[in-house]
Amino acid sequence: MVKEIVRDQIFLAQALDEVKKDDDFKSIAEDLKDTLAANKRNCVGMTANMIGIKKRVIIVTVGIADMVLLNPRIIRKSGEYQTEEGCLSLDGVRKCTRYETITVAYYDLSYKRQMQTFSGFLAQNIQHQIDHCNGIVI
Repeated sequence: MVKEIVRDQIFLAQALDEVKKDDDFKSIAEDLKDTLAANKRNCVGMTANMIGIKKRVIIVTVGIADMVLLNPRIIRKSGEYQTEEGCLSLDGVRKCTRYETITVAYYDLSYKRQMQTFSGFLAQNIQHQIDHCNGIVI
C-alpha cells in the first residue's frame, strides 16, 4: 500500500528498532516498494521511518529492480568524499560525507544473513538510508 511520506523531523531523528525474525517485515517491505514506486520520479530509496514505521528496513533501487535490506549495518568503508543530497522527507539539499565503497551486513527477506560490497551511487544511496535507520537526518 502506498503510504504518506513522514516529514516530522523529531520522528525521523529517532533511531529505529531492529527487525526480529517474527516481525511482519514482509508487509513493511511491500509498503516500501509501493511507496517507492509511487515516488519513483523523485526517489531511489526509502527507509521504514519515512512511512511511519520504526524498524530498520530499507529499500534501494538497483538498476530496474529494488532491493530490501533488513537491519543493515556498514562494516567497512573506504574512499571518503563530500557531496550534497536531497530527501523526500526534507526540503532542499544538504551537504554530507559519504564513502565510495562500503560493505554491508544485513538480512534478506528470507531473514538470512548476507554481506555484500557496494560502490558508487548505490553505496551512497544505502548510506543515506542507513543514516535514516540511525536517526541521522542529513
